[in-house]
Amino acid sequence: MSNEKNLPYAVVCGGVNIDIGAHSFAPLRAKDSNPGKVELSLGGVGRNIAHNMRLLGVPTYLLTAVGGDSRASQVEESCKELGIDLSHALRVPDGRTSTYVFVGDSDGDMTVAVADMEICEKLTPDYFASQKELLDGAAAVVVDANLPRESIAYLVEHCAAPLFVDPVSTVKAEKLQGLLSHVHTLKPNRIEAELLSGVKITDDATLYQAAQALLGQGVQRVFLSLGGDGVFAAQQGETHLEPICKAEMRNATGAGDAMMASLVWSFLAGRDLAESCAAGTAAAAIAVESEETINPAMSAEAVLARAAK
Repeated sequence: MSNEKNLPYAVVCGGVNIDIGAHSFAPLRAKDSNPGKVELSLGGVGRNIAHNMRLLGVPTYLLTAVGGDSRASQVEESCKELGIDLSHALRVPDGRTSTYVFVGDSDGDMTVAVADMEICEKLTPDYFASQKELLDGAAAVVVDANLPRESIAYLVEHCAAPLFVDPVSTVKAEKLQGLLSHVHTLKPNRIEAELLSGVKITDDATLYQAAQALLGQGVQRVFLSLGGDGVFAAQQGETHLEPICKAEMRNATGAGDAMMASLVWSFLAGRDLAESCAAGTAAAAIAVESEETINPAMSAEAVLARAAK
């Protein structure tokens, strides 16, 4: 990041995965060998957000854990190419780099998956305490809820930089209960928002109530993803509903990670609530138009052009 040393930087705290995806050519036969294609790619919520942030031009450090295996060198090689700084990541010599294996049927639906993410438990409060100087110097810190609860608690309580939190899934969002008091930006979907706010969302009034309940817990900005109904954003004294951006859907998996990256980038650029929301939905639209989880066409110019429409 030599030429970017003077720019404000962001730190992403979260998971990195090697994703191994297998798709059968014909309907799957259980307990048998099925001809198909197997593809290997890099994933993990934290890594995906960091990848999108680099495409948007944000200098980014990734605080994650990698093992002492050959998969760790694949992660390192890829991050180096993308300009994601891994120099502060935790190396676990006898650990296995987080790996996610899924098998899809010929119709594209996932049949079974195994997630080997044990190494994430090594991302302890002590590890993050050892990175306090880097964290405090950041213009923004992103936390993905794959981290252990006590580590999320440490970051919420001790991190001086504005915190952006991605609940990841309903199960992982449970870890955030009672930990939202110092969060700058929270990006839940409808179910995660219901869980964390205690409000069942059934109409506009309860949507507003849920957002207000999250702000009441100390969150400064909420961007609540409503799927096809767009994104409802709220901060004290202001709300905004942004419809989804029209897109040629090819792959839905990376939309949330792209949106979070765009929200961080928008914050660093000083955009207001409505502008941030428009940039977030624009980034999500660009993300779903690629077969890959991360659309290589993602850029600051592309997001601004899409948001302007």
